[in-house]
Amino acid sequence: MKWYSLSQIQIGTAFRVSCLKEPYHKTRLLKDILAGITVGIIAIPLAMALAIASGVAPQQGLYTAIIAGFIIALTGGSRFSISGPTAAFVVVLYPMSLQYGLSGLLIATLLSGFFLVLMGVARLGRLIEYIPLPVVLGFTSGIAITIATMQFKDFFGLTIEQMPETYTGKISAIIHAFPSCNIADMLIGISTLSVLILWPKLRLRFPGHLPALIAGIIVMMILQQLDFNVATIGSKFHYQLADGSIGYGIPNVLPELALPWELADFKWHWSTVTALMPIALTMAMLCAIESLLCAVVLDEMTHTKHNSNSELIGQGLGNMIVPFFGGISATAAIARSAANVKAGATSPLASCFHALVVLLALVSLAPILSFLPLSAMAGLLIMVAWNMSEIQRVIYMLKRAPKDDMIIMLMCLSLTVLFDMVIAISFGIVLASLLFMRRISQMTKLVELTQSNEKMLVIRINGPLFFAAAEKIFLALYHRINGYKHIVLQWDAVPILDAGGLNALTHFIEELPDNVELAITELQFQPLKTLARANIIPIPNKLVFYSTLDEALASIPKE
Repeated sequence: MKWYSLSQIQIGTAFRVSCLKEPYHKTRLLKDILAGITVGIIAIPLAMALAIASGVAPQQGLYTAIIAGFIIALTGGSRFSISGPTAAFVVVLYPMSLQYGLSGLLIATLLSGFFLVLMGVARLGRLIEYIPLPVVLGFTSGIAITIATMQFKDFFGLTIEQMPETYTGKISAIIHAFPSCNIADMLIGISTLSVLILWPKLRLRFPGHLPALIAGIIVMMILQQLDFNVATIGSKFHYQLADGSIGYGIPNVLPELALPWELADFKWHWSTVTALMPIALTMAMLCAIESLLCAVVLDEMTHTKHNSNSELIGQGLGNMIVPFFGGISATAAIARSAANVKAGATSPLASCFHALVVLLALVSLAPILSFLPLSAMAGLLIMVAWNMSEIQRVIYMLKRAPKDDMIIMLMCLSLTVLFDMVIAISFGIVLASLLFMRRISQMTKLVELTQSNEKMLVIRINGPLFFAAAEKIFLALYHRINGYKHIVLQWDAVPILDAGGLNALTHFIEELPDNVELAITELQFQPLKTLARANIIPIPNKLVFYSTLDEALASIPKE
């Protein structure tokens, strides 16, 4: 079977290379099975917790881990990525689920998948790498703060009818509701979080998620014996059975194929579609950033190389298919993918086995999963938010990074928390671009060479002549030409000449006095090509070009 896409971009490169081109034997199969079981144990509670945090039922998260775990692994470009619901999407999905319901969320997911496929076909995978690190750290830390804040309600068992949309509103609601704190929920959340914090110190290869949940359940059972009321998945969520009766918790049935817009009462309006389009584009951009960052991290861990465009197409196909089975937005999860590598995975089949583990848990352990306390799930997500914040890198940047990068990071963090991720990333990229251009423009300087004399000024231009630097450079040069009959410019250190630089140069030539001749030497390829396209040709007694500086100096008559 051929694996290829439009524009000759391959689909499923990770699976094809690691399982079809490379020898795949029983030893590798066993490693993938063990890694899949390990990651599946991690994914089960996280998928449910992330679905709850996104404002939908926990089974939606399990459906996402199952379907996306299969589809994206087989069609993507990163051999070790584990895809499913992630914390980064919570801040986007939660307000959308409140406003548009489950159907609106699923339709937006479908549209985001379409955008991702287009990005992959257009070969935009490499462009994601140009997003500056301060922007990425800023918005991921901001998302982590928002996610952690959203967990306080369940972690402390607070009574809040409707969580406000704004961050300041959330903080205010939490503070006002704190007197309603449920001691039982808080103790369960603290127990779960404590195990998660202390577990890495044991240096065991087995992940701490399951022990932490078991600790929370044990505390819950003790408290229930003392007649304390504890909120669980079963007490909060319900579903309708085939016979019309109501079940509580999680249904132990396989995800069924259904049209996303038929899962709930969704009315098609042009205003609704136009409102979902920018949200879907935001989801696609977030998925692309998260997935490709994950792939880069995995490449560093395993000394392999992912195919960025194939990964975008795989993520797009996964997000286009998963809504038809009731799943929410999926992307590569860095923590689960890293655990996959550490567990010994060798190919994308490990992700498929992880999906099978989640599927088996859904079918056979649904009553037990419905018994999980919400405060324990909140504790899991608080730890996810902490790991996502990358606090060590943030502190390092605040101590060591240039001032401009610090400002960008803090601005992106603040805008993500107070407004949303789209504004933060857009503003951050624009600000980072402007500050970068300022830095580069400051690198372009004029250096007077020793060959200068009373009649001849010899200048070397160091740095690119682009719109942010050229005007300043040629203005400074113009103020230095008084009294000279010959101006020689050495361009061996000018790598770029853009339209702004070309305009500044032609203006400088036009303003030269009649008795002054300008010689330009040692043009590099790009500036030479730009001058040729602009039809800049020698002008007798005004403008001349030379191959070398020595040739230019030799042509000037000695008086």
